[in-house]
Amino acid sequence: MRGFFLCFFFIYLTFKKIKNMYEFIKSFHSGWAYLALLVLVLAIVNSIIGFTSKKEFTKKDKLFGLFGIIGTHTQLLAGLIIYFVSPNGFKLFESGVGNVMKTAELRLTAVEHPVINILAITLITIGWIKHKKLATSESKFKTFMIFYGLGLLLILSRMPWSLWF
Repeated sequence: MRGFFLCFFFIYLTFKKIKNMYEFIKSFHSGWAYLALLVLVLAIVNSIIGFTSKKEFTKKDKLFGLFGIIGTHTQLLAGLIIYFVSPNGFKLFESGVGNVMKTAELRLTAVEHPVINILAITLITIGWIKHKKLATSESKFKTFMIFYGLGLLLILSRMPWSLWF
């Protein structure tokens, strides 16, 4: 619940024209992406190792999945804040949907990146929920492998690489 209020506090400060808060959230979103991707890759690698070696699903394996979902949801939250307050997000549509859809760079930041990443994080969330209902270790590892793996592929497909390097 505290995170919920913290989120709205950030939004409130951003709307009060405190530019430093916007820059902080933007930097946080960029920096956190490295950590979120790393934790997600670790969760996938752990599930592949567990699945192929027929290991027992332990608390450690569950924590890998949990950190993966926490990392991606935190990234999503920061991304949504940026999307609605940034001039490169939702505000781009004020110039017309046609302008946004014609230009590849604008389309990536205003449409493709947010939509595909929401879909990716939805798949990761489904994988987390499904694993809790499964009984065997093999099926839990397989569920993480498939859903987290698909989520990672979608995320990597719509990363704004030009902003990273």
